[in-house]
This record gives sequence, structure tokens and C-alpha cells, in this order.
Amino acid sequence: MPSRVRSQRVEAIVLRHTDWGEADRLLWLFTREIGKVQVVAKGVRKPRSRKAGHLEPFTRVELQLAHGRDLLIVTQAEAKDTYQTLREDLVLVGYASYTIELLDRFTYEEGENIGLYRLLSETLSRINKETDPAFAVRYYEIRLLDLVGFRPQLVHCVNCGEEIRAEDQFFSFEKGGVICPKCGVKEAGVRPVSMPALKILRHFQRSNYAEAQRARLSSAVDRELENLMGNYLTYLLERGLNTPAFLRRVRRTAETGDS
Repeated sequence: MPSRVRSQRVEAIVLRHTDWGEADRLLWLFTREIGKVQVVAKGVRKPRSRKAGHLEPFTRVELQLAHGRDLLIVTQAEAKDTYQTLREDLVLVGYASYTIELLDRFTYEEGENIGLYRLLSETLSRINKETDPAFAVRYYEIRLLDLVGFRPQLVHCVNCGEEIRAEDQFFSFEKGGVICPKCGVKEAGVRPVSMPALKILRHFQRSNYAEAQRARLSSAVDRELENLMGNYLTYLLERGLNTPAFLRRVRRTAETGDS
């Protein structure tokens, strides 16, 4: 935000927050207008604060931001979408937290990225409303990679350049794409990927969401893609993610009915 601009109105999604001082809170936001920013909400932890309920993680909110000495300051806040359904279901909270963590890890305070903002807000809405949140999250993963500059090669072998045929293949994290069976048997560190899983990835990569929904994601392929993409994303980030373990735990609890 230019220093000559004293105040600006933005639309944002709250990524995370932490307590600061006696009554304030630091927030990390991803905004439509200026990308990822850190701001302070003064007095928001006081019992009578009117802004507190508008500034929870994965809330889409309109904010008025003003320049402070070191940080932007939230002067007004109005929640536009709290995604209330997902807040009432721990599995959906897990999926939402995963999407937030991925975007947070892959981005810096580097300015506007409307594509990323739209992808995040639409994905949270899908997790909140649709019956199959896993489908929305698998689509999110592949589209996020496009937008942050790590689009995997899924059409040609990244080793020999030959077009991929309709058969099981390998995937190389190091080379960022699919390796054909002929090359894969000689390549170190590759992972197998089935043709049904690869077809889903290729379909998602070239489709908008309405087109993507024409595909059917079986539970077996979802598990395969969750494992493959989770490991690939961790490789790219060079560090582990926190939310997948939480998501697995709450899904297991939901499936078994344990409290």
C-alpha cells in the first residue's frame, strides 16, 4: 500500500491470528486488493469489542485499514461470510484449515493476486456448502500450484518428453511431473501414480470448477491423490504441514463415531 494512502478499504479472508499485548490481536490476511498482509486489531480482545466476531480465521470480511507506525490498523470490520456450516463440523474445519495453511505457506507479502484470492474464497464456500469437500480440496491443490508457479507437467514425460499414454505412470517430485514407465523403472525417487488418478489431475488442470465436476472422484482415487499431492506439496515447501494430521484424526473419529 503506498505510504501516501492513509486509509484503504479491502476485502479479505482471515488466515490466522495471535494475541498481542493486553487487548490487541495480530492478524494475517489475504486481501483481494493488496495480497497478503499483517495487521493489528486494537482492543479486539476486550469484552465489548464490536470487531471481535468479524475477525475469526476463515472469515471473509470487509475492512478499513489505516497506517500505524509499524503496522496497518483495522479501524472497521464487517463480516461478509462466516462459512457457518463448516464451523460446526470438525472435518470441514480440517479441510478449511488445510486450504488456509497451503495458501499461507506458499505466499509472502508480495502484492495483489486476485486469482489466488478468488480460488481461496470459492474453495471455502464449496467446503461450506457441498456434500463432497474432498473434491473441492483436490481441485484447489492443483489450481493453487498453477497460481504459485509450480504447475506440474502431466501430459508429457518430464524425462524423455514422450506423450503420456493411458496406463499407470510415475511421478517425480524433483522434476515436477509425470515420468513414463520406460523411464520410471530407471529413475530414483519416483512415486507410482495410477491412470485414473492422473486423469483426474489432468482434468482439473485444464477445467474450470463447473467442468471439473463432470468427473467422479472415487474414494480410492481421492486417497491416492491426497497422499501424492500432500507429499509433493511438502516437498515443494521443504517442510511438513500441520493440518493434514489433524484432518486425518477428525475424519477417523467421524468414521468410527468415537467422541
